[in-house]
Amino acid sequence: MKTLPADRLNLREYIRPGDHIVMSEAAGEPQTLADLLIEQRAELGHPQLFFGIGASTRFKPEHADALRFSGTGAAMTYRPLIKAGVMTVVSQHFSDLPRLFRSGQLRCDVVMIQLSAPNERGEHSFGLSCDYLRAAMSQARLVIAEINDQLPQTPCAQPVLPHEIDIAIQTSRPPIEWPAATIGDLEQRIARQVAELIPDRATLQMGLGAMPEALCTQLLNHRDLGIHSGMLGDGYVDLMEHGVVTNSFKEVDVGVSVTGVLIGTRKLYQHVHQQPTLRLLDADITHGAASLSRFKRFHSVNSALEVDLTGQVNAEAIGRDFLGTIGGQVDYVRAASLSEDGRSIIALPSTARQSSRIVSRLSGPVTTARSDVDVIVTEHGSAHLRGLSGRDRAKALIQIAAPEHREALTQQAQEAGLL
Repeated sequence: MKTLPADRLNLREYIRPGDHIVMSEAAGEPQTLADLLIEQRAELGHPQLFFGIGASTRFKPEHADALRFSGTGAAMTYRPLIKAGVMTVVSQHFSDLPRLFRSGQLRCDVVMIQLSAPNERGEHSFGLSCDYLRAAMSQARLVIAEINDQLPQTPCAQPVLPHEIDIAIQTSRPPIEWPAATIGDLEQRIARQVAELIPDRATLQMGLGAMPEALCTQLLNHRDLGIHSGMLGDGYVDLMEHGVVTNSFKEVDVGVSVTGVLIGTRKLYQHVHQQPTLRLLDADITHGAASLSRFKRFHSVNSALEVDLTGQVNAEAIGRDFLGTIGGQVDYVRAASLSEDGRSIIALPSTARQSSRIVSRLSGPVTTARSDVDVIVTEHGSAHLRGLSGRDRAKALIQIAAPEHREALTQQAQEAGLL
């Protein structure tokens, strides 16, 4: 490992024209390295950056004058890049990414990662983002690390050792924070419906946003929940501090919460520092079918942009406007549906800007097939679709649509031959 001062790192000496660069995602973004990429971009020969989930806005459309962008979708902060036409979307399930990197189908020449300061054994933690980085590192010609002494040291299955790093810079800066979304009455109404479907001792997966944060408040009277999730935010800390999450009844990783990405505020980052009841693992484990299939009470909670009257789910785009991503939704929906006592839950408000989000026809892609869907929840109730005929599905979904849209949906369903 060669260590340089950040202001002495000339990326042109290491990055070759056309290189594909993979960066730690979300709050794990190596901020100083990202700033250097932007500042020195004109000299780097148009490298291509691969993004997962964005939590900063430092990469802007105008940087496409010398940088190329690709990624998994418009989750969080990358929508402007896609909207400007400078970022291509790789439409894959999150569980596919490690395999695609290892096989070379997704090219990786350089990995830029943010790591914690070393522990007493000289090991570096991935800190706040692990996911597909190990797979990318296995194929990379060069690993450049930003070692940040303000990054929490989170237990990892496979910490990073000095010999795995080619170039390192030392920094000291607060990690990116993502404040919890504002929880309103609407989110609480949906969260109450969802919480009623989750039993004690269930193993839970949930995402980020106002609804998952509201769900955490509605689960405070639950007991002995387990966590196996792709992402965790501030609400997780409340569940831990109230004794709701114990992980005591998980079939694997007993006593330990498992995730691939941590993104929240100082509240979360202080809690997870050297936290023995948490483990940051690769996407092969957090999203992989082999690990998920071992849970008997797996409950997944995911969101959607819209759901049609057959149960098809769109979580990605409205028309050409990308608003979300495939992410791990299908990985978790299928795992929960196959779990012996599990449930797969898709939760969404019934309307957006006065338009119904229960629709006769999707305006974007099918993210989750109707054959995989289990329960759809809005503030008006739950539609349990598994095992229902097409006619009964349409009826159940119309019943949880906003009342002012039910008549029109009924007519549209009749015209489409669904009723």
